[in-house]
Amino acid sequence: MVYNEEFWAALDSLVEQSEIIIDRPKGTIHPKYPDLLYKVDYGFLQGTSSMDGNEVDVWRGSDPGEHIDAIICTVDLMKRDSEIKILIGCNEEEKEIIYQTHNSSKYMKGIMIRR
Repeated sequence: MVYNEEFWAALDSLVEQSEIIIDRPKGTIHPKYPDLLYKVDYGFLQGTSSMDGNEVDVWRGSDPGEHIDAIICTVDLMKRDSEIKILIGCNEEEKEIIYQTHNSSKYMKGIMIRR
């Protein structure tokens, strides 16, 4: 895999210029899928757009800094789309939880790309 610092710098810029909205805090249940418990804060970048027509999604870990640790690239067979999710301030345990969350059903699969 080729490392592209400009890609990560562009993500840094996007996050720095956007307000992070956590609309699904750690410990809450997904509004449509009651079996999905959020074990890490989940939200979006206000004023952005993604492939699904909504904002760019983010996972926010317990590190108070806003360092982008990785991204998750997902394929959702139910929605028939793909997206990236930006991981911000996540420790290794949180990264594993997020990875497992995106691979816990036959309808969604994800890969993690680390910085």
